[in-house]
Amino acid sequence: MSISPRAILIRALVGLVVLLLAAYFIHHKVIISMEIAPETVLLGRAYLVNVILASLILCIIYVLRNRFFSQIGFLFLAGSMLKFLFFFLLFNPVYKADGLVSKAEFIGFFIPYGLSLLIETLAVSKLLKSKPDTDS
Repeated sequence: MSISPRAILIRALVGLVVLLLAAYFIHHKVIISMEIAPETVLLGRAYLVNVILASLILCIIYVLRNRFFSQIGFLFLAGSMLKFLFFFLLFNPVYKADGLVSKAEFIGFFIPYGLSLLIETLAVSKLLKSKPDTDS
């Protein structure tokens, strides 16, 4: 029994939120234990932006998967470029305000980015393997 594309999308979105929420709380505890203020590394914003953008990217790919099946890889890459654009617009100026990007700042952005990228990759892979349908 194959899973429907809609179910793949829903599972991916729920998995994305659950994984990033759990990662946020763990990351927050670690940052606090290191005596770093989560606000200084924009921790909440990094997780929130990644959840929103990854969800948006997955939904766009889901909607366009039948019409642009052979271009899904390009849509996926465009989504990654969109995430980096948001990084350079929202995070980089704040991180570079003191002249350098600290390890805590880099990890504060990279962990949610990497986790959301993992979920996106798995979901898009499953969408590509699923049979086309008409529920979009």
